[in-house]
Amino acid sequence: MNANPYFVLVVLFLVNLLNYIDRQVLYAVFPLLKPELMLSDTQLGALASSFMIVYMCAAPFAGWYGDRSSRNRWLAGGVGIWSLATVFSGLARTYTGLLGARSLVGIGEACYGSISPSFIAERFRLETRARVLGFFSMAIPVGSALGYVLGGQLGERFGWRTAFFVVGIPGLLAAFLCWMLKDPRTDASAIRAEPPPLAAYTTLFKNRIFVTNTLAGAAMTFAVGGLAAWMPSFFVRNWGVSVGQAGLWFGGVTVAAGTLGSLVGGWLGDWVLRYTKKSYFLVTGMGFLASIPFGAATLLAPDCRTALAFLFCAEFFIFMNNGPLNALLVDCTPVAIRSMAFAVNIFFIHALGDALSPTLIGWVSDMTNLKTGIFMALAAMFLAGVFCLWGTRYMDEAGSEPDR
Repeated sequence: MNANPYFVLVVLFLVNLLNYIDRQVLYAVFPLLKPELMLSDTQLGALASSFMIVYMCAAPFAGWYGDRSSRNRWLAGGVGIWSLATVFSGLARTYTGLLGARSLVGIGEACYGSISPSFIAERFRLETRARVLGFFSMAIPVGSALGYVLGGQLGERFGWRTAFFVVGIPGLLAAFLCWMLKDPRTDASAIRAEPPPLAAYTTLFKNRIFVTNTLAGAAMTFAVGGLAAWMPSFFVRNWGVSVGQAGLWFGGVTVAAGTLGSLVGGWLGDWVLRYTKKSYFLVTGMGFLASIPFGAATLLAPDCRTALAFLFCAEFFIFMNNGPLNALLVDCTPVAIRSMAFAVNIFFIHALGDALSPTLIGWVSDMTNLKTGIFMALAAMFLAGVFCLWGTRYMDEAGSEPDR
């Protein structure tokens, strides 16, 4: 299926939607898992961290093979694996079984996450990529919100196992659609008969734009991963709302703020690019820094409605990064090693980010309280903003994009 670029964008947007539904449904049912399986907050956090650890470790292998073969097959295989693993999560009867199933989700999503951004971006012009990837990344807040809503509502009414069954099964159809897509490199004879030498990959660590982008992404991912895992539980514990209400409210705010932030960030990044090559770093960094006071106000708000309003503002500024940072990764890496570049980025942003934060915040919560744990995420967001602003100093050294 040699499809229109916008058709491919829509298909992979929908697949990315399922991706984040499957990820976040777990967090919505934390309050149900805790008493049934008699888990501590540290153990709950480890369910999220186990996924991220496997995800980040599998990504380099997926990226390496993705640079050498038809990427549509890796997309399809990854979607199929994570969907089956989500169903297996609902079948788990013990904490160990659930831990194993959530870890397996990481293998499937690694195949998809390291390949899909470049698979889309290579079909569009350089000056439109932030907008295109902003739209693609809009699936992150929308899918996350649906995960919270579906997990909370289904879990409260039918039990947490049903939530995993319902969100996992549609992924099998999505896997078939990915299989039918054609790798754009096939027509351009860009799939190499001989793999790039190892030195081609080590150049990534000499690429200061890539490194700075990755450090900013790691700090941001630490913060966002911690907030995603624990904010629904914060609303349940702090305001006494039900699991279903917490998922609905947090999901609603996330989808509204995240959708708007992703679109505005992509548009603003491309617009400012007309005037300065530093655009993507500037837009992202200022967004990260602007989110911090609103995040603090969310935790200190006197009532739930006020907290939700502040949360909307914080998430709007955070999600402005999606289009610009992904477009920057595409623009600063050669096409021959681009899948591996995304895979290396995935490894480090999760190894230093949300592979740690859910468990660490859970541990701090066990020692003190959940609010104190979540404040750690805001400190990480400050670092993310600093790394982005630091990265602007390297943009004047950048040449034109390799495959423009």
